[in-house]
Amino acid sequence: MEVVKSVEQFNEQIAQDHLTVEIFTTTWCPDCKRLDMFIDEIVAEHPDKKWYKVDKDEFPELAEQYDVMGIPSLLLYKNGEKVAHLHSAHAKTPDQVRAFLNEWA
Repeated sequence: MEVVKSVEQFNEQIAQDHLTVEIFTTTWCPDCKRLDMFIDEIVAEHPDKKWYKVDKDEFPELAEQYDVMGIPSLLLYKNGEKVAHLHSAHAKTPDQVRAFLNEWA
């Protein structure tokens, strides 16, 4: 999964005409480390989506702009618009993440 390195890159990614998943995370978050244990399998189940990782600590302005209050959070974008947001409280298990993504299959 590609890591976002600039705000410009993030804006280019979310402007695409397909679903883009931006996962907001940090290096110190225990729930983020847990997500890392199963996310690759879920990414493989959704090849129709583009996947990126955003370090919330490196891009606090993006987190604030898109209402990322907790981590990990999965945000779905299409054509520059946020279309869905899986908040951290609901992103702790593979089943929760799958259920969220399957709504956008």
